[in-house]
Amino acid sequence: MTSAAPSLSTETSSFTGTSPSARVFPPTGRRVLVSGASRGLGRALAQAFAANGDRVAVHFGSRREEAEETLGSLVGTGHVLAGGDLSTPDGALAVAEAAAGGLGGLDVLVNNAAVNLPHPLATTSYEDWAATWQGHVSVNLLATANLSHLAARRMIEQGGGGRIVNVGSRGAFRGEPDHPAYGATKAAVHALGQSLAVHLAPYGIGVASVAPGFFETERVAHRLSGAEGEAIRAQSPFGRVASADEIAAAVLWLASPVAEWASGTVLDLNGASYLRT
Repeated sequence: MTSAAPSLSTETSSFTGTSPSARVFPPTGRRVLVSGASRGLGRALAQAFAANGDRVAVHFGSRREEAEETLGSLVGTGHVLAGGDLSTPDGALAVAEAAAGGLGGLDVLVNNAAVNLPHPLATTSYEDWAATWQGHVSVNLLATANLSHLAARRMIEQGGGGRIVNVGSRGAFRGEPDHPAYGATKAAVHALGQSLAVHLAPYGIGVASVAPGFFETERVAHRLSGAEGEAIRAQSPFGRVASADEIAAAVLWLASPVAEWASGTVLDLNGASYLRT
């Protein structure tokens, strides 16, 4: 006997906030900003929210053509592009304003944009090391913090609660020997999310993070062939890597009304390839 999959619309969640007229956080029809949505996981995230009946602001940095492809792939209407450089405070402000202006507000923020460049210490010059760290901190951590502030303040002013979901990484726990700045900034993103979860709960805003292991996108497809691909798939006892759609499904649930009690969590999505207690 099988049971039907749970629907995101079966329950709603109220909260005690600052506004007596605050509305219930809705399961669908929400206004969603996905950063780094021109391709890969960002595109899968945008598609998942659009299929749920939400309206999506597709952020891109320099890949406008690919972002337009993402926009064109979304079901429903009312989706918008929100281009801008998240590595600066002014750039993050411009993206948040474009998204909120195009959608008429913000109910959900997914912090997905990230930099991940190799920089093994033993073979990286000090100049390149310092520049790489600065780039990772600016995008992976500071852009996440800045967008979270901008989105959360709008959610508070709107009075209807909201959700922030951060895309972290398994590497925050197991280490990234060739990408240490990536692992360190993702660990900081997890910590940021937990701090904001406590602070924003009185406003009905839930904050959570996902920590994916290796998942397949066009950016890393070349690594899944030959011996390297076999080794990567062998990391999980399932003998495979995740799809971007599997990660997006978890994010969609964390952004739903029924996931309020998961606020503060860091959800491992690594196919039992790295277990922590």
